[in-house]
Amino acid sequence: MATMDEIERRTREYAEARELLAARVQAMQEEIETIKRRRLRGIKRAVAVAAEAHDRLRAAIEASPELFRRPRTLVIAGVRVGFTKGSGRLVFDDPGRVVALIRRHFPEQADALIRVKEEPVRKALAQLSVAELKRVGVRVEDTGDQVVIKPTDSDVDKLVNALLADAERIEAEAAEAAEVVQ
Repeated sequence: MATMDEIERRTREYAEARELLAARVQAMQEEIETIKRRRLRGIKRAVAVAAEAHDRLRAAIEASPELFRRPRTLVIAGVRVGFTKGSGRLVFDDPGRVVALIRRHFPEQADALIRVKEEPVRKALAQLSVAELKRVGVRVEDTGDQVVIKPTDSDVDKLVNALLADAERIEAEAAEAAEVVQ
């Protein structure tokens, strides 16, 4: 069994480790921002050049469909070009109207064509008493004592989350730019 002195010592060790982590994450964040500022103009130019090249390629392909009768696509310089049959996309403005028309015109297929999703609303259930929850077959678990180690300052957590979100955004933008090029 630990003493209070040991808990205090370990808490200080943890706080110091978090401070070191925060300093390193902050330093990295500053370096990333510096790199972004330095590279952003070139990246924007490269995206614009790639978009223009993509538009010119699309126009050339659209203007010459006879070149893609057989085969319908070619791979040139690692880029597949040509024509392919679009898979199409279903579009409707009013889902409720579509559901009503399905029920009217295809009642025997309604179960397959219409999704009905019923599920308990957790926030609303949390307002019920334990006795009421028991009546509807809901149990409340993990209500006993649980260890808490949660820093009062969430700066490190915010920085790490922001860093991860920024990395995901950069990856998504790079993927979009790659799609534009293709």
